[in-house]
Amino acid sequence: MINVGIFTGYYPYKMDEVIRRIKASDFGCVQLDVSFKDFDAAYEPLTEKKAHEIRDAFRDANLPVIAVSGYTNFIHPDPDIRKRNINYLKMMLRYARDLGCPYVGSETGTYNLESDWVWHDMNASPKVYDETIEIIRDLAEFAGQWGSTFIVENYVNNVIGSVEQVERMFKDVNSKHLGLICDPTNYFDENTIKDVDGTINKIFDRLSPYMKIAHAKDIKLATDTGEKHADIDADASHSFRGSGGVELPAAGLGILNYELYVKRLAEEHPNIPLIIEHLDEGDIERAKRFTDSVLKRVGV
Repeated sequence: MINVGIFTGYYPYKMDEVIRRIKASDFGCVQLDVSFKDFDAAYEPLTEKKAHEIRDAFRDANLPVIAVSGYTNFIHPDPDIRKRNINYLKMMLRYARDLGCPYVGSETGTYNLESDWVWHDMNASPKVYDETIEIIRDLAEFAGQWGSTFIVENYVNNVIGSVEQVERMFKDVNSKHLGLICDPTNYFDENTIKDVDGTINKIFDRLSPYMKIAHAKDIKLATDTGEKHADIDADASHSFRGSGGVELPAAGLGILNYELYVKRLAEEHPNIPLIIEHLDEGDIERAKRFTDSVLKRVGV
């Protein structure tokens, strides 16, 4: 069966309270954001001791860590910011096994100076693609040295966004230490949203072998085409709700064909963890009920 989990970063508390609340909501696993009120790896470097303390707390609660968040814009055009962001992601890859799981996820980023999710025309240039592949190749090699795996989360406004770009990335990097986060919502723009089912099927037909974990959010046409964020106590990667013509709300609040998504997911990866996201704390119970109901209808 598919196990339903949640990002820890949607709970703005100290670690023990985060664990208590996730258990109370009856989730079976987590994607770990190392950003608790009593320890945040963005401001205080991880150590092996600290990683083991975090890992053991989630193991004691029987909440397996199925992936670690390392989200950052590693293709940022400012060389100093780019270096800092890559070093942060490498820190997560270095300590992933100590945190309990080999998988570390991030999007590929954008040349936009103001946002990690807004399109920039340079994103489509061969130069920036080559830079991105060089960095991903380095990250995969680094991951291999520590027994971890870099899992890419593509997004339409980033350098790696489309099915074709994801395919090309895996061919060009060609590393067993590179994987994919399955999130069909990240492929939708104003054009692909006109064919929701066809886009979902295309994703699975061509990219299924690379998928390691899955995410659950939704899609709908946006009336505001700017960058959208929810007013919640979380970092920008969790408050983000879309940019451009497609909004990315929580699961069940849009038009994604969830039964088709879950059916294809279960056919290809019957035990893959499914992590809900893009919600505020008050919407967690509804989103989990929705996700569980789809899984039950499909029988997985």
